[in-house]
Amino acid sequence: MKVVLSSDHAGFAYKAVLIKMLTEEGYSIQDLGAYTEIAEDDYPDYAAKVAEALQNKEAERGILICGSAVGVSVAANKFKGIRAAVCHDTYSAHQSVEHDDANILCIGQRVVGIALAQDIIRSFLNARFSDEPRHKRRLAKITAIEDINMKEN
Repeated sequence: MKVVLSSDHAGFAYKAVLIKMLTEEGYSIQDLGAYTEIAEDDYPDYAAKVAEALQNKEAERGILICGSAVGVSVAANKFKGIRAAVCHDTYSAHQSVEHDDANILCIGQRVVGIALAQDIIRSFLNARFSDEPRHKRRLAKITAIEDINMKEN
């Protein structure tokens, strides 16, 4: 599986550890920045890079890391077809994919420890959308909301 990964300065320390882990576990990783811990960057820029990579089918899943995970999630969810989930536990990580077809995982470096972050990522990447009628119906409603909002803008 190809995974795009990005962070702002507040998620930079985890990013290096996670790239190493994912590479060792056989994932194809594309690092979209940040490339320094200097706080001269803005999380919406990195969220946009990951969201656009998924929209362009450059990867199957994305991971975003910032201090809390909230900012990157808000920014990424502005893109059509993106379902970015803030997950600080393994249950939410796999359920976000199984029930909501989440394609970006957002983790807060200041919220969870690195060992838990690794488990959350594994749970997210190993999960598959359930394809059950109720989940497909709900996903279709989300897509309809996106389509309406795209026309209004």
